[in-house]
Amino acid sequence: MSGVVPAGPTRVRWLPRGPRPENVPLLVGRACALVGLLDIAAGVFPRFRHSRMHALAEVLPGSFGPFAAALSLSAGVLLLLLAHGLRRRKRRAWRAAVALLPLGALAQFGYRHSVLGVLISLALLAPLLRHRDQFAALPDPRSRWRALANFVLMGAGSLALGLLVVNAHPHRMIGSPSLADRLTHVLYGLFGVEGPVHYAGNTSWTVAFSLGALGLLTAVTTIYLAFRPEHPAARLTEEDEVRLRALLARHGGRDSLGHFALRRDKAVVFSPSGKAAVTYRVVSGVMLASGDPIGDVEAWPGAIERFMDEARAHSWTPAVMGCSETGGEVWTRETGLDALELGDEAVVDVADFSLAGRAMRNVRQMVKRIERAGYETRVRRVADLPDAELDRVRRAADAWRGTDTERGFSMALGRVGDPADGDCLIATAHKQDAEPGAYGDLKAVLHFVPWGTDGVSLDLMRRDRAADPGMNELLIVAALQAAPRLGITRVSLNFAMFRAALARGEKIGAGPVLRAWRGLLVFLSRWFQIESLYKFNAKFRPRWEPRFVVYRSSSDLPRIGFAAMQAEGFVTLTPPLPRALRRPTPPRRPCAHGDAHAT
Repeated sequence: MSGVVPAGPTRVRWLPRGPRPENVPLLVGRACALVGLLDIAAGVFPRFRHSRMHALAEVLPGSFGPFAAALSLSAGVLLLLLAHGLRRRKRRAWRAAVALLPLGALAQFGYRHSVLGVLISLALLAPLLRHRDQFAALPDPRSRWRALANFVLMGAGSLALGLLVVNAHPHRMIGSPSLADRLTHVLYGLFGVEGPVHYAGNTSWTVAFSLGALGLLTAVTTIYLAFRPEHPAARLTEEDEVRLRALLARHGGRDSLGHFALRRDKAVVFSPSGKAAVTYRVVSGVMLASGDPIGDVEAWPGAIERFMDEARAHSWTPAVMGCSETGGEVWTRETGLDALELGDEAVVDVADFSLAGRAMRNVRQMVKRIERAGYETRVRRVADLPDAELDRVRRAADAWRGTDTERGFSMALGRVGDPADGDCLIATAHKQDAEPGAYGDLKAVLHFVPWGTDGVSLDLMRRDRAADPGMNELLIVAALQAAPRLGITRVSLNFAMFRAALARGEKIGAGPVLRAWRGLLVFLSRWFQIESLYKFNAKFRPRWEPRFVVYRSSSDLPRIGFAAMQAEGFVTLTPPLPRALRRPTPPRRPCAHGDAHAT
């Protein structure tokens, strides 16, 4: 991408002077997790307090009577749950920890008369109170699915801890109960019912109280998550969409990914002047932007600053996927973040494209073979399709998707045939069969979004699985050949991750490290379209435009990668609703202004 980066003083907004502000929350979170583990150990294992760790084990409620053992176990689990929130500077986690620690200290003194236990509890409380201003992060987006996830995870954890509690008193156990009896005892105990395992002395009460506390903790946290107010993820409003379309009308030719900012499952922040914007989605605590900022380059710093302020307010990890070289330079300069080349985008200049020549022989032969088989193609703007045909295309694209969830985030629009997207391009393949299918003679669909006034960017490729191979090649060639009459001079195809490594690693003279890296990418291509997308793109002799990921630190890259896979639909943590239960999203009225590129 060409573009002039505005000159001016370098502003580092994210990185403060002196010690990094996340150090204290990180240390407090780790201390909270350690105290929680020690508390769980103290509640589960009756001899734990006699070990050399006795001084550290006497933390938070720590009596080893029946009631206090259950209290210690519950406090330990709660502290473990709070540790992650404290590390992320969450205000509600701070409030819960501040309320829990004095109760723990009081229990220490009331049950064990342990001054040391009180001091250790207060020692953890002191930095929480002293640095309370660093625990100000707002809540994350959340839904009722969190309650179900909590029930499953807490239930599994309670079952595992319950087995430890049951088996932690072998010398007090009466008889030799089987594993099935012990599991039954745990399950009964979680519901407060006496099970088949019996102990001598007061141990039965200790085990019963501990199991009952775990069951109660699971029930209470699940009920809380189910009935607390929802904080739904931000969505693109109609007003936001109108403003973004106005920016794209003036500056949309700069970035081929610009139109994908109109996905309605993204949120947006605008610069103070309103001349630039950054769209994003929050996934697993990562504030994930895609492509370059929208709008005037001169106003990009203001939009980026707003983005970083929002990330800081919620303690989200900032990241950008797929920005151009110009965008990467502005992001790194304005924020102090780092950039890493992620791959390359394939861009075909229509004036230079031709099927002639030896290099295009395979594509030329494939297209001729499919045309001889009776297929024909049509390339039109969405606004030019009759309503009945557009509905058939939309239904076919949904049916041929192949997955329950729509994939794509940074390079997919997530919809086909919306009234507001009349300037999008649809290429279709047709074959007159003796017995027309559910979608008539339609056999394949390609959907392109606008890239300024003279370009398009590939959005999705779908085809009937019963159609002949080569539908995608046929339709891309058809779109490129129809481009001049539609006023299109450039076409962006698929994004090829790690293309440079794949290309260089197969050349003569490549070193062992590069060859090993390429071998790993080829191996991963069994599950992810890495090598196949690169080879598919290379068929059309494109020019390659590098794309970058922008991140805060190297330690964030695994988390960012996992969040990106969730956003793109390759990893699904929340099970999708059955199609019959999904609420259809009605199309929006046209605005006043008129899947990753995946196979």
